[in-house]
Amino acid sequence: MLGKIALLVLSCAACQAFILGRNQSHWDGLKVTWGINPFSSFQGVPRTKAEATSDGWVKMDTGTACQNGPFLGERFWKDSDLGVILLYDVNGYIAGIQAGIEKNYSPNPNHYPFPPLVSHPMVANGARFFITAYFVPTDKICSTGRTETEFRTQGTGTGLWIQNGTNPLTDSEAIPMTIEAARASRWTEGKCFISMGDHFWYNLHKDMSCDNLYPMFLLYNDNVLNGFGWAFAMNIQSSKRLEHPGQSVYGSFMKEVPTCLSSLGTLTTLHIYLTSSAYGDTC
Repeated sequence: MLGKIALLVLSCAACQAFILGRNQSHWDGLKVTWGINPFSSFQGVPRTKAEATSDGWVKMDTGTACQNGPFLGERFWKDSDLGVILLYDVNGYIAGIQAGIEKNYSPNPNHYPFPPLVSHPMVANGARFFITAYFVPTDKICSTGRTETEFRTQGTGTGLWIQNGTNPLTDSEAIPMTIEAARASRWTEGKCFISMGDHFWYNLHKDMSCDNLYPMFLLYNDNVLNGFGWAFAMNIQSSKRLEHPGQSVYGSFMKEVPTCLSSLGTLTTLHIYLTSSAYGDTC
């Protein structure tokens, strides 16, 4: 089934790429959730606080502070859905994205997140764990923010940083912006999937312990980073935005599937697109 979907999307993507000449390095959008049905997937989310408020997103935290606990930016969610939490800078422009997991979420037979992942990158805050990525340098989010001109020129962001500790200013790590830089790092190249991109997983190998399965993957198209996603070793059914790939398709995204994945049950993922259309993502 996935193969047929890929061929269908490829034909659409090839036409679109030819007609539009897409620039993958310019992040002109923010969309979430891959799926077979394009009408219920690839959902655009607001890139300004004004648009978010108009669309029914509300603040998660009380008060007006840009930094709340161990995270930067004003956090907004919709319908109390922890699958997608948007972060805005002091001027109301998109600065990052989060996903959250309830500490007491049930069922959680694997007792996720595993100990090596706690605070790296699953940061505890209150009754939840969060994973956080920023689209602009962290020292800018709650100080000057971006101007309207910068937002219009730069788009969704200027880079990608994963918060890998409890201090977002000192513990946020830059993600490789090109596929060449990713190949020269500890990120492990997986496989290309049309409408997603060329996947990279952190330090992935066949006999690894899944305790160390880093809950993030990167997506490259035309040799540049234009998307990423989350991958949690638990079955989270509380969010309509999250995805649940079956074990039979792991080989479509990984060149070498870790043996330990066979014992984890259903995983939960989320694809996050930084450009306006996934149909141009032909790797």
